[in-house]
Amino acid sequence: MNRFLKYFLIAIMILAKISCGDVDRNQTTDVGELDIKTALKTRFLRYVTYDTQSDASSSTAPSTYKQLVFARLLVEECIAIGLIDVKVCANGIVTATLPANTDAALPVIGFLAHMDTSPDASGEGVVPRVFENYDGRDIVLDGGTVISPNEFAGLNRYIGQTIITASGNTLLGADNKSGIAIILTAMEYLIRNPDIPRGKIRIAFTPDEEIGRGTVNFDVEAFGADFAYTVDGGAVGTITFENFNAAMARIEITGRSIHPGTAKGIMVNSALIAADFISAFPPEEVPANTSGHEGFFHLVRMEGNVEKSTMEFLIRCFDEENFEARKRFVADLADKFNEKHGANTVKADIWDQYYNMRKMIDDRLIEYTISAYIAAGIEPIRIPTRGGTDGSRLSYMGLTCPNIFTGGYNFHGPYEFIVLESMIKAVDVVLQLIKNAENY
Repeated sequence: MNRFLKYFLIAIMILAKISCGDVDRNQTTDVGELDIKTALKTRFLRYVTYDTQSDASSSTAPSTYKQLVFARLLVEECIAIGLIDVKVCANGIVTATLPANTDAALPVIGFLAHMDTSPDASGEGVVPRVFENYDGRDIVLDGGTVISPNEFAGLNRYIGQTIITASGNTLLGADNKSGIAIILTAMEYLIRNPDIPRGKIRIAFTPDEEIGRGTVNFDVEAFGADFAYTVDGGAVGTITFENFNAAMARIEITGRSIHPGTAKGIMVNSALIAADFISAFPPEEVPANTSGHEGFFHLVRMEGNVEKSTMEFLIRCFDEENFEARKRFVADLADKFNEKHGANTVKADIWDQYYNMRKMIDDRLIEYTISAYIAAGIEPIRIPTRGGTDGSRLSYMGLTCPNIFTGGYNFHGPYEFIVLESMIKAVDVVLQLIKNAENY
């Protein structure tokens, strides 16, 4: 069956059951103590078995029909625990509401996570492995995959805790199904504990974050939050208020193909020019040689022959002025090569992708967030995100959106793992942000 026809038919079947309208069935959850650890573990282990890999080559929204299948599961679960206004639209964004239970004038807080997993590694047939009371030794998985504390030093921090991995043949999907599990577990806890005063809470689960389309169809006004958090970070305690400014540069080099036997003075080898072009970049400013707040140029794709060569570079920088300087460097380099090899030999297309959210986040929200970490007994570790998040784009769409941790490591591949106890602490932070809302 044609791939897109298959997508269309399955989408129709799903959307016949789920419209963009309210699907609340007035279900309620019994009030009673919730075992957060068990709830988190159960949810997460179930979620990761759903293949939700996104596809950058697809023009649909969401990019894969299997994300709609997972969205349906989340709709049912939101209803089951007692959330209201549960909706999923044709583009696959799931939204729901936990209503306020107090008349106090509190801000509406949003929490978001994304449903898709990275195209960088298979998300099909994920078989999670649970290592209770981790003993500090190598974690040996299938296919020769070994997660060793000698290579991944973060493991040493979690001796005696519960480590969850995939089988070694796929990614795990903690990025970002852990965020979904954390958010829904926190919501269920609040529903089961109505004595905890709270303002209105909005949640959203988005598709296609991994391919940069997570917020394309997001309706900030309809979501209606005063501010929000993506629960999509890494190690316990980390919090992100800033991320890269990001641009893409596509370089196209035109040569002249002539039979090599008669090429003297006539041939222009675009592939050799491309090699020289790459060599002109500062070798210390690549991802493998940078960290923290250092920016970089990253060659992500190249192909070519004598007649035509193309390259794509990521341009990343936290500082706005330096970001502009990096883009000028690439444009000026193209001009220099045209002066050397002839006009129109090198064409440089440069465009912005996203910006540093720090510019949009005020100090009041930063202080409020840090105080919630401290109140939850967690030391806040402010780190820059060396990438982008849905939150960075949402911040420029009018919804200020820092990023909080999940407890995961080594995303996008078979070495991925997450610490269950860190996920529990993330639930604590979400709850504390809600409990402290009167202090905002």
